[in-house]
Amino acid sequence: MNNKLKIVSVLAAIALLPGCGAFNNSSSTAESSSSAAEAAASNETSNCCESGDKECCTQPADCCGDDASTAAASTASIGTPEKTDVNIGHLNSTAHLLAFVAQEEGYFKEEGLNVTLTQFSSAAELLGGLESDKLDAAFIGSVPTLTFQSQGHDISVFGGAMTNGHGYVIKPEFTDKDEAGVEILKGRNVASVKNSVQDAELQILLKNANIQIGEGEDKVNIVYFESQKDAYAALMNDSIDAASVYSPYASLAKSQGYKVVYYCAHEKALENQPCCRQVAATSALNSNPNTYIALERAFIKAYHFTQTDHEKTIQDVKKYIDIENDFIDTEVYGGYSVSSPDPDKQGTAELKKTIVELGYTDDYDIEPLYNTDIYKKALDSILSQSPDNIYKSLEEHFNEYE
Repeated sequence: MNNKLKIVSVLAAIALLPGCGAFNNSSSTAESSSSAAEAAASNETSNCCESGDKECCTQPADCCGDDASTAAASTASIGTPEKTDVNIGHLNSTAHLLAFVAQEEGYFKEEGLNVTLTQFSSAAELLGGLESDKLDAAFIGSVPTLTFQSQGHDISVFGGAMTNGHGYVIKPEFTDKDEAGVEILKGRNVASVKNSVQDAELQILLKNANIQIGEGEDKVNIVYFESQKDAYAALMNDSIDAASVYSPYASLAKSQGYKVVYYCAHEKALENQPCCRQVAATSALNSNPNTYIALERAFIKAYHFTQTDHEKTIQDVKKYIDIENDFIDTEVYGGYSVSSPDPDKQGTAELKKTIVELGYTDDYDIEPLYNTDIYKKALDSILSQSPDNIYKSLEEHFNEYE
């Protein structure tokens, strides 16, 4: 009983996370960005005054390199953004931390963009936002993105968000250890989300283990729900034995006594599985390339920040995914996932081949719907300004997996 009460409290906390709806900046985000920019300008003005440059000291802050001059420097190399007000959709997941960090650390502003982040419940809702022009970009799972493209939706991938980061959890009465493997799911009712990377990965592992899907002691019965939040909540029902998870649900589930069936990062068949991708309407990418290059520059800077300041990264993520810091730390830095802006075209194309073979979706030509030029131009422009080892590692990865 106590265990169930704890689960209810966690679910209640998740329910309080920002929902989909109006496209307004949160006051805390705006205040944080404003304070950061003011502090940076103040420090830079102080430094130039201390140097004895009286003319600089009496000039506006941008004489010392504030956000405005930074944006001017970047646009000089890539062109002025055609559109500066940008709406980005995301899910209630730590997987989308590049957007959270870029907002909180002022990288969007540095690139001359005014970005609004809005949380949605499902990939289908994010697609609807893109196609209704309410969203300019969205973080959408790789499998639903591929499925939507195969169905004729004119959306393109232009960057990455996270690799791996999913799995399944099961009630502790069925196993006393973590990572028991998919065999533990035989004869169980498993909550999942149709048209999701979690579902596709489970089907891959079941096929490799020669386990059929359906009802029966030697089969796995998959019960589909509309969203990951719904699938996780279904664990409260006596009829559901296990459920799919993406970050941060695995950590939440473990804290409540559930056992992890598997982490996809630890399954050889699922190594380096591209999860969420940066997606936009193909027409928008073609019409506003400079806007998306500026957006990508902000994501790349955010990645750099996550590699150098773990504590502040966790604080930034917590403003959007309000769970315990330890859970965020585990999901982001625990080795179960990697949050990177790299488009990882090879990995996504290979995943498309796999899900077509599974019968998950129809085959189609992915080439016109995978734009890697934006990421390359953004990364090249940053490398020309700051060729440090973290940015160089992104370049090496891109050159190998483009």
